[in-house]
Amino acid sequence: MKRPGPPPTRKLVTALDVGSSKVSALIAEPGEDGSLRILGTGQRESRGVRRGFIADMERTEVAIREAVEQAERIAATNVEQVFVGFSAGGLVSTVASVEVDIGGKRIEKHDIDQLLTVGRDSIDSEGRMILHAMPALYTLDGLQGVKKPLGLHADKLAVDIHVIAAEPSPVRNLDLCVRSAHLGVEAIVASPVAAGKACLSEEERELGVALVELGAGVTNVSVFVGGMLVGLISIGIGGIDITDDIASAFGTRRVEAERMKCFYGSATTSPRDNHDMIELAPMAGGEEATEATRITRAQLIHVIRQRLEHLMGEIAAALKELGFAGPFGRQVVITGGGSELKGMADYAQGVLGRAVRVGRPRVPGLPEAHGGPAFATLVGLAQFAASNELDLRQVRSPGAAPLRTTGGSVVQRMISAFRSGY
Repeated sequence: MKRPGPPPTRKLVTALDVGSSKVSALIAEPGEDGSLRILGTGQRESRGVRRGFIADMERTEVAIREAVEQAERIAATNVEQVFVGFSAGGLVSTVASVEVDIGGKRIEKHDIDQLLTVGRDSIDSEGRMILHAMPALYTLDGLQGVKKPLGLHADKLAVDIHVIAAEPSPVRNLDLCVRSAHLGVEAIVASPVAAGKACLSEEERELGVALVELGAGVTNVSVFVGGMLVGLISIGIGGIDITDDIASAFGTRRVEAERMKCFYGSATTSPRDNHDMIELAPMAGGEEATEATRITRAQLIHVIRQRLEHLMGEIAAALKELGFAGPFGRQVVITGGGSELKGMADYAQGVLGRAVRVGRPRVPGLPEAHGGPAFATLVGLAQFAASNELDLRQVRSPGAAPLRTTGGSVVQRMISAFRSGY
């Protein structure tokens, strides 16, 4: 009688989001239909990261190890490789083009492979570290916006490649920190790519949408059109700045300021704000603690809105720089922990003059504690890992010529290409 062999090894994906306020991990099992079955999650406070950059290697390593170990205990498994999110500022997004001669014949798979190989070998990092180099829309004899050129005839076949790059040192520090926690790094993924997967619908990405990630230390503004991310800008302001403003304005500790922001804070005002009183915990001092003081909710909201006015001005400027305007630029999705502030969507809609909604991860079975906008990047990392998207970032041949970068507004060019193709 034939003895049964060992059970087949399950293919699991592990996501690790190292942010300025928290380090979170997620272990999931991808289904054949692309769905995810959540097996375990973990979270620890982040004490060694500032503005998305590693500032204390030892503290960050401990937080990573503990968050992953917590997820492993819940999932009853051990993991070795992780997909890591990169949310620090300084991300650079460009669209570059490469072209090959087809000679009028029918386009076969090897023609597309040849085009992508030329593109991969021609990527010029300009001293930065490439996180993504994703093929976008194809062009056939000048006809832009073609998604699937296979089987069509053309003399010349070209492709736009969306390249996302970052300064090398922060990426290397993040990579080293994860490896020091005895984990292998499968890939480092730009957080806008991950967050877009988690909380944008396919139709939104096709028609055109701006995604604003309101993180603890950094706000990332990215634009999607034609199903792909085509531009992004990082702003060095986040929820931590609001917390620090509250702590400074009312002479209280950061932990107390964060509590006040979460429980009583709001981006919008109401007539009751002048009557609702908030008791402040006294600042820890060398002598006996002073008596608790009280402030009105209106005073708290005034401090919050001062910072939000500045942040929304920066977001509006970023959207304008990205070409997100006119009839096209109507839909904005805000996500990240900062979007959980009460009234944030209504406030942003009033300031930006566009329809705004809060983006939450869309994965069945996600624990309630990890189902909010603050975990969009974490969930998106797992979705990215399970999707096996084509990415040309891996290899660059020595001496290759740089790609021809596009001029003008990348977003407007991609919008024109998308519309002309359909």
